[in-house]
Amino acid sequence: MPAPLDDRALVAAAQDGDRDALDRLLRHHYDRIHAVCRRITGNEADAADAAQEALMAIVRGLARFDGRASFATWVYRVATNASLDELRRRRRRPLLAIGDHGDDDHEHGHAEPADPHGHGATESAAERLSDRQAIEAALLTLPDEFRLPVVLRDIADLDYAEIAEVLDVPIGTVKSRIARGRGQLATALRRHDPALSGNSDGLSERPTRTTGQIPR
Repeated sequence: MPAPLDDRALVAAAQDGDRDALDRLLRHHYDRIHAVCRRITGNEADAADAAQEALMAIVRGLARFDGRASFATWVYRVATNASLDELRRRRRRPLLAIGDHGDDDHEHGHAEPADPHGHGATESAAERLSDRQAIEAALLTLPDEFRLPVVLRDIADLDYAEIAEVLDVPIGTVKSRIARGRGQLATALRRHDPALSGNSDGLSERPTRTTGQIPR
């Protein structure tokens, strides 16, 4: 069985008209595109719309992609812009629809096993769902200049240089905004529930990678 192609090879093939390569490229990045859109927009409906807009923009713009940035960095720039466009289009309605998250664990195959007494597993799943909703609501209280780098670092797992490229700001600005954004996020979570301030669902400081590669 042949080894999977990397992004560079897939991009080159897709630019030459290989529809299978294009499909593989979009599938490879879709989950992370959607995750970024979800954290920026704050609800599933807007995230799905933004992710679809991002995919269409990627397809339309692929011929002009020149490889000066990594494909992943370019993809996240497109996804970020699509998310911001979606927020601008939907600005008149509430940005967080709490009720649309309820089936996430079941949709992704992570439902808790049934508790023989009907308590523990259900309560655990409900607590995780509540935490996730609180984090998404808290993220939406952050100004874009802080929310975007936090999402790109802690959800997309981009390094500081990649985030600087996506947002077109200096690396020092990225580091400062991430630090301030995490601080504001912790404060917002503390207001919601003091127990959540130390549990930001993976939004925590990690060493910056130097390879510039997005992990699978």
